[in-house]
Amino acid sequence: MSLLKRKFIEVSMSVLPITILVLILSFTLVDVESDMLIRFIIGSFMVILGLGIFLFGAELGITPIGNLMGEYIARSNKILVVCILGFLLGFLITVAEPDLQVLAIQVDEASGGKLPGTLFLIVVSIGVGVTVSIGLLRILYEKPLNKLYTILYFIIFLLGLKVSEEILAVSIDASGATTGAMTTPFILALGLGVSQLKGGKTSEEDSFGLVGMASAGPILAVMLMSVIARLSNIQGEAEEFVYHSGIFQPYLEEFPIIMKDILITLVPILILFLIFNKNKFNLNRKNRNKILKGLLYTYIGFVLFMTGVNAGFMKVGRLIGYSIASFEFKGLLPAIGFLLGLVVVLAEPAVHVLTEQVEDVTAGYIKRRAILATLSIGIAFAVTSSMLRIMIPGLKLWHFLLPGFAFAAFLSYKVPPIFVGIAYDSGGVASGPMTATFVLAFAQGAAEAIPTANVLVDGFGVIAMVAMTPLIAIQILGYLFKIKAKKEGVDIDNNTRE
Repeated sequence: MSLLKRKFIEVSMSVLPITILVLILSFTLVDVESDMLIRFIIGSFMVILGLGIFLFGAELGITPIGNLMGEYIARSNKILVVCILGFLLGFLITVAEPDLQVLAIQVDEASGGKLPGTLFLIVVSIGVGVTVSIGLLRILYEKPLNKLYTILYFIIFLLGLKVSEEILAVSIDASGATTGAMTTPFILALGLGVSQLKGGKTSEEDSFGLVGMASAGPILAVMLMSVIARLSNIQGEAEEFVYHSGIFQPYLEEFPIIMKDILITLVPILILFLIFNKNKFNLNRKNRNKILKGLLYTYIGFVLFMTGVNAGFMKVGRLIGYSIASFEFKGLLPAIGFLLGLVVVLAEPAVHVLTEQVEDVTAGYIKRRAILATLSIGIAFAVTSSMLRIMIPGLKLWHFLLPGFAFAAFLSYKVPPIFVGIAYDSGGVASGPMTATFVLAFAQGAAEAIPTANVLVDGFGVIAMVAMTPLIAIQILGYLFKIKAKKEGVDIDNNTRE
């Protein structure tokens, strides 16, 4: 149980900063009711407990299943098998992702029924399935990641010029929602399994980038659907926000819903594992039961985490955003947004999984703390930019996103290949459940208080910004590593270690 204890210590250090920041704001600038504050504190404990158990379970269950699947795909080395299995795995895992299901409902409401939630869910899942297949083929045939991303994001850039601002925001939000806390560890492990069995000089850098590929799929799919179906000027009303009274009522309401949603998410992974274990893996009883136990821990941890976030964090986030935006001194909003962005990413489950894999694969050459610090700074700028966009009517989402993705593509030719994969994977993992609830609620609260802002459009946009900035931040870190390696006489473009 030393592993579980270590996870709890790591998680506590990650969640405490955002908890302390919210408590400071509650006792100084924002008048938070005692019931809501107690709910937030309870939520913080649930997030710490749930995240610790989740990460422990993912290491025992989700990661080994992904590795086994990846190794099987690499052994087959057949294009048809890779394409079919890649699509099937990508589709099944995505269609059951809770974050995406919530987003599908919001999109249905936002579009006034023009874009049905079920259609949106299927289109996004197809997009992920296709790009996971492409990503697996890239690893097997050792194609450069930066060139593939350049092609994908050039197509996205062209499509972005044709779609409405709402579709642009929704498509990139879908990208963030698909790579949730449950799917990311699996996709990371899948890529790692394929690259390690394949071997070769590029196996380290090929361990990353599959999550980034999966993140590009929804953007392409939703934009293509919008162009084909000629969707534009989608309008709807944001759901009226209700502040619950009482301490335990929100938890009692959220808990059974989340239990069902997370179970639906885990079932496809469980079924796939059982089928493949019986026909292909043939694990002994001890290893099979260890994985099943890991899946159970994953389920319990994720239910506790999501309940704490939804019932304890989201309401406080909305209230803080509304209160800060209501002050006469408007400069306070982007400043608080910067601080929130700085600490919120530390509590994202998938961020922990990614940074640990980075340190493991590179044998400690790229430290997880360096990745975490860079991600924190990147997300801080993302939230700050979103607050400025809410405050300034003429500032549009595409003013940030299109140049941002273009700059990220440019950087991919200037940095070591391994950092390209890590950067694009980071864009997916940073926009997880904590960001999609707390930061989204903060942005919507701020937009509600500013007359010129649109609660729905500006709310969608903040997740899109969070998904984009890590691409730039991590690649800048990669460029700094390249300079450092040059001074040390290490060829980091071919190997991260001397």
